[in-house]
Amino acid sequence: MTSREIRQSFVDFFKNKNHTFVKSAPVIPADDPTLLFTNAGMNQFKDIFLGKGTRDYSRAVNSQKCIRVSGKHNDLEEVGHDTYHHTFFEMLGNWSFGDYYKNEAIEWAWELLTEVWKIPKNKLFATVFRDDDEAADIWSTVTDISKDRILRFDEKDNFWEMGETGPCGPCSEIHFDQGPDMCDKKDEDHTCFINGDCGRYIELWNLVFIQYDRDVKGKLSPLPAKHVDTGAGFERLVAVLQDKRSNYDTDVFEPLLNRIGDLVGVPYDQSEEQMAYRVIADHVRMLTFSISDGGFPSNEGRGYVMRRILRRASRYARKLNMHDPFIYKLVDTVVESLGEVYPEIHERSQHVASIIKSEEEHFSRNLDRGIDIFEKIVSKLSSARKNVIPGTDVFKLYDTYGFPPDLTRVMAIERGLEIDFDGYENEMEKQKEKARESAKFKSSDIDSDAWIEVSEDGVTVFVGFEKDRIETRIVKYAIQDNQLHIVLKETPFYAESGGQVGDSGTIIVNETKISVVDTQKAGEEVIHICRLPENFVLNMETAVAEVDPVSRQQTEKNHTATHLLQAALRKILGTHVQQAGSLVAPDRLRFDFTHHEKPYESQLLEIERIVNEEIQEDLPLRIDRESFDAAKARGA
Repeated sequence: MTSREIRQSFVDFFKNKNHTFVKSAPVIPADDPTLLFTNAGMNQFKDIFLGKGTRDYSRAVNSQKCIRVSGKHNDLEEVGHDTYHHTFFEMLGNWSFGDYYKNEAIEWAWELLTEVWKIPKNKLFATVFRDDDEAADIWSTVTDISKDRILRFDEKDNFWEMGETGPCGPCSEIHFDQGPDMCDKKDEDHTCFINGDCGRYIELWNLVFIQYDRDVKGKLSPLPAKHVDTGAGFERLVAVLQDKRSNYDTDVFEPLLNRIGDLVGVPYDQSEEQMAYRVIADHVRMLTFSISDGGFPSNEGRGYVMRRILRRASRYARKLNMHDPFIYKLVDTVVESLGEVYPEIHERSQHVASIIKSEEEHFSRNLDRGIDIFEKIVSKLSSARKNVIPGTDVFKLYDTYGFPPDLTRVMAIERGLEIDFDGYENEMEKQKEKARESAKFKSSDIDSDAWIEVSEDGVTVFVGFEKDRIETRIVKYAIQDNQLHIVLKETPFYAESGGQVGDSGTIIVNETKISVVDTQKAGEEVIHICRLPENFVLNMETAVAEVDPVSRQQTEKNHTATHLLQAALRKILGTHVQQAGSLVAPDRLRFDFTHHEKPYESQLLEIERIVNEEIQEDLPLRIDRESFDAAKARGA
């Protein structure tokens, strides 16, 4: 089977089990500030697991594009060294939201693996949580797996948690035995085992059973509805089904490795630097998807992660004697392989290539100078008979020459040296402190015990498109840090979203006017952040909520201006321009966009002229609300 056939057979299998196909979420999360990148198929369903959202289906299936690279404790240095670590990968998943549970999840996984895909049963092992007798019994009854291949493990391996609190539950993993020759341990005393530290046994599929809610004290309480959340590593499955010893030997990576060989002039299987081929092939996939979904290399947040991935690939390109930009030439190969499954990368391929080329050119100018500085640092350490590069030097290489610390570490390892990560982090924190913005509101900042229930719970209904003043009911309120937080059943207040600031105005309770200074969203509740009146006492459920009409109107004007600005930018700079963030406030707007170079002064003047000309046309504004797909079909 080809990789494309394997992916489609997974989707078709669960569609035949009455699952709704849900397209992959972007790898740049739009509404989840806790994530740099989408790192699991469940991310787009998190609101359901938290009890804050619903869907019009109870079973789902998809192939989710994922990126997992964060912090200094990650597997980045393993990418290219081994056969299965990747920065970008696909996660096949099926979900049940309060519908089927352990029985069907286990039975169907076994059916797909052994009956449809014909994986030998004597190569598979199932693991369950140590106390999950139910799952162990189901494995014994609904499948024909040998009982000695049902193994129990503790929390570390077989209990899944979304965070320190919230939905969680036991999980059951399916592992594949690649054979003793895949063990990468040379110690004679080593014994291979499931969840061990060698490469013999690999996890193929994780079946998570979300059945508990963990509170702040660690207590587990049963959830009113139980869910199933599964994830199967696509690249690993392809390697197993194609009988390959490495993910890089499959048709997922083969076209990229061949293309690199063509550009370098040495075929992959004949090169002494095969690891460099693998690193570059992996990294260009990550960059293609992250840039296509609106990411942009920079010095902060996810942009910093993207930039260091690209610079790591560029440094490995030097090992292939490639001193001029060439990674951008691989984008078309990624698109040829995956553009049919993820059409967004096809639509933005030219934009992606131009961004990567620009970054390659910029880093190339600094790379040789940085290497020279690195050599001087090494020489100085050698003279002092030391083997740890100080954190200040690691930070200097990053801050001045654009060397991410893990790239410095790779170079250090090659010279038998270590680097002082803690010292680097201290220097980085000092820099961040100087430019740190004031913290934004988070609903989690409010102590859960501070909320006082007034009337029924439920999602907040926004009616602000039709009305700016209504009589409504108070659901709950909290007083914390000298602020009053109110949740209403219905509200005309627009909560901060998509870069537009939250509405301000007043809420009248007990004939007392309460000033609303900001409006934020927490799940499907709208929280009105208010100035706390003196001697505030709430003794009634009803309230009158009124938006400040002047502030709302000024904000609406600036929102419209962002659309005019984007249209002008795309007309002058090119259709590759994508919005990468914005601020829409009553007094100003800010529009972040992706472009591979700084716009010329003449271009900025032309953009300004176009926007002002459209404003002076004074055309009537028509607001339509429609589905995402319908809006996109009209050119949004």
